Amino acid sequence: MSTTTPRATAHLVDDETSGLPTFEASGGDWSDIAEEAARIGEERIVVNMGPQHPSTHGVLRLMLEIDGETVTEARAGIGYLHTGIEKNMEFRTWTQGVTFCTRMDYVAPLFQEAAYCLAVEKLLGITDDVPERATVIRVLLMELNRIASHLVCIATGGNELGATTIMTVGFTAREEVLRIFELITGLRMNHAFIRPGGVAQDIPPGSIDTIREALTTMRHYFRQLEDLMLANPILKLRLQGVGYLGLSGCMALGMTGPVLRSAGLPYDVRKAAPYCGYETYDFEVPTSTEADSWSRVVLRMEECYQSMRIVEQTLDRLQKMGPGPVMVADKKVAWPAQLAIGSDGMGNSLDHIKEIMGTSMEALIHHFKLVTEGFRVPAGQVFQTVEHPRGELGVHLVSDGGTRPYRAHFRDPSFNNLQAVSIMCEGGQVADVVVAVASLDPVLGGVDR
Repeated sequence: MSTTTPRATAHLVDDETSGLPTFEASGGDWSDIAEEAARIGEERIVVNMGPQHPSTHGVLRLMLEIDGETVTEARAGIGYLHTGIEKNMEFRTWTQGVTFCTRMDYVAPLFQEAAYCLAVEKLLGITDDVPERATVIRVLLMELNRIASHLVCIATGGNELGATTIMTVGFTAREEVLRIFELITGLRMNHAFIRPGGVAQDIPPGSIDTIREALTTMRHYFRQLEDLMLANPILKLRLQGVGYLGLSGCMALGMTGPVLRSAGLPYDVRKAAPYCGYETYDFEVPTSTEADSWSRVVLRMEECYQSMRIVEQTLDRLQKMGPGPVMVADKKVAWPAQLAIGSDGMGNSLDHIKEIMGTSMEALIHHFKLVTEGFRVPAGQVFQTVEHPRGELGVHLVSDGGTRPYRAHFRDPSFNNLQAVSIMCEGGQVADVVVAVASLDPVLGGVDR
């Protein structure tokens, strides 16, 4: 965090009247601020928080104009993590697109994967052909990812306020989820496990029991977090009444997710426009009416418990239905053989290699074309939404009938939610900016995509 006045540093010049060197602001964001301050005869202090500040949840830049300790104006600067993901997807096959969008919001990658694949399946007209087992596995992974994402929000928010124990307990609980992801997908993040038509492979043997044990362990850690946070008078003083954003403000700014629900509106895409069979699961949508940072912490904790309820239901369904297909039967979309790890722990299974390399020239040709060229998607456009941990995630895909997207655009909740930074921070204290931003839980990978 650094401070400057209207006569800030940009380049060193010689003042001929006094003979003393002075610093003058020019260029960038400071010019307009300095000119306006000079025009009205005020001396303002501008605090530049980020983009490397540990409390800005990534490379978010906050430009705060302050009067003493009071924030009089707040502006958000984004774009420092822009990687051109949407543009890059136009030069990859529809299946390869998953490997790009999963990296947008790296805290909740499985939601981008699911939303993108649901949209591709709509364009292909195979939504009803996706095997039920694959759909249940998608729900299982998304709800586990929701828990992990909320734990990151709670843990980092606590650490930013000086409560390091909240961070250590929160990240220890999240580790249980990441171990499950590694068991099922082989990776802790950026999985590319959900594919158009289903998922890459079935869950390995013993996964259901492992997940049940992990849920028991996670509940233990959540009880610890409740003891550390919910009855903590210092934490309450720091959070209650801070970062207030009422329902009218949420609606005007297009806010979704826990921030909107903390203002009293129980809007959840899983209930409003169900996907992946969410209408068949028993769960509630927690809400609050305080619309402040404290209510958002409590609400996210309750959402984690609701996600655990859904996870338990998915485990029951998977156990009841038994092993089965996890990819559409259409070989024009599905890969020629089930992907599996070989005995060396790497690559494809020996049976798969034997089939395409030694017994069927047609299978080899088909595999080669499907992997390198990809399948064709009928021309058209589609919009698909899912309930992301930070709000409503939308995917707009346009196909020109080729093997790659003509256009891919994501409506990321963090991008929209960051609009609330100014209204939540102005009039409050500088220390409250940290609380307000933490309650938004932005992830800049999705914002700057």
